[in-house]
Amino acid sequence: MLEINALLNNLETELKQIVINRKLINPLMIGIRTGGVWVAEHMHQRLAINEPLGLLDISFYRDDFSQIGVHPHVKPSSVPAHIEGRDIILIDDVFHTGRTVRAALNEIFDYGRPNQVILAVLIARDGKQIPIAPDCAGSRMVLTADQRIKLTGPTPLAIHLENSAPDKP
Repeated sequence: MLEINALLNNLETELKQIVINRKLINPLMIGIRTGGVWVAEHMHQRLAINEPLGLLDISFYRDDFSQIGVHPHVKPSSVPAHIEGRDIILIDDVFHTGRTVRAALNEIFDYGRPNQVILAVLIARDGKQIPIAPDCAGSRMVLTADQRIKLTGPTPLAIHLENSAPDKP
């Protein structure tokens, strides 16, 4: 099992440095459902952000929507109406291909044009398919094709590295 507190501490340290270096003023934090929201709740509290935490459900923005259809548990997004010109910290649990983040950015831009978007993830793993990368991560990992990362929560928040079962003949 991976140590969740160490990952959260690393992410908090990197985020604080970005806030200083990029001169973020009163940033808005948005978590991507579901695991990204759990991580965002921790970062929102640790960074003492005043604005309410925004929540995105990117189900309708996915590029495989026509193939997989509507997930039966789609939840509404909750993003403040005033994001025009704002600094945004976008939080997700695991960055893999970049497609989830691309969908999240599409949804954010439907609400308005932010000044800048900082992408923070608990774990950045290999497998990027589009030219998007996190600005900061609690950890960066190279995994084999049969490995995946599983976040459970929200309370207690935990993260595990799992191996896929081998194919049966």
